This record gives sequence, structure tokens and C-alpha cells, in this order.
Amino acid sequence: MEQLMVLASNHPLLSLAWVGIFVALIVVTILIKMSPIKQLSPQELTFLVNREEGVVVDIRAAKEFKSSHILEAVNFSMEKANKNDFTSLEKYKDKPIIVVCAAGMTASKVANQLLKAGFANTNLLKGGMNAWVGAGLPVAKK
Repeated sequence: MEQLMVLASNHPLLSLAWVGIFVALIVVTILIKMSPIKQLSPQELTFLVNREEGVVVDIRAAKEFKSSHILEAVNFSMEKANKNDFTSLEKYKDKPIIVVCAAGMTASKVANQLLKAGFANTNLLKGGMNAWVGAGLPVAKK
């Protein structure tokens, strides 16, 4: 403990940076836990689709979608999402929606837009298609 105090006093900026990172991690973790949008694992996605007729909305480009996608997924362009044009998804409004992108980074933006548009049960696949393929789950190719 004494060495930690010496390190902190000799390197105050480095110590402050570590404290900042630690606090940021705690805040992000709390925000994720309190968010109305759940981050699902590939297994949880499968359960939601099979048990509650969840709908997978793939927001990747059409070319990527055609090369491989989750079975029965619906391709939804980012252009429509950016314009808040969710009319093609209205028929799924009462079902759980799972937003999927390539790595799980851009899906949160679209999931938030869907939530604001009235899609109450909106989720996203943590890790995106990379997590799905990494788990060895089946993909469709068109």
C-alpha cells in the first residue's frame, strides 16, 4: 500500500488517469444495466426468437447481409434508420426486436431510435455478427 502511495505522489497525472478510467468503467456498466435496451448474447437471441417470436433486424449493408446473415433476419438499411423511417418494421412493433450489426457498435444507435419510435421491446446482439459466427451458430447465404 505504501508503494502505491509513492507511485501516486510521484505520478499524479498517471494516477488521475487511472482513477478516471476506473470511474468511467463503473459509469458505463451502470448505464448499460439501467438501459431499457438489453444487450443479448447469441444464445439469448436464439431463446428470444424461438420462445417469443423475436425479429432479428440486420442493419449491415445489403452486400454484407447477402453474404451471410442470421436465419430469417430482416435487412434494414442505415439510410432508413438515419431518416427514422421505420414503416417497414411497423408489423413487428409488438414483437421483440433484436438489432444486429457487424461488431455490435452501431446497433445501439439504431436500437435507441427504434425505442424512441415506439418499439418498446428493443434489444441488440452484443458483439454483432462477429459474436454470432464466433459462437458457431448457423447463417443463411443468399
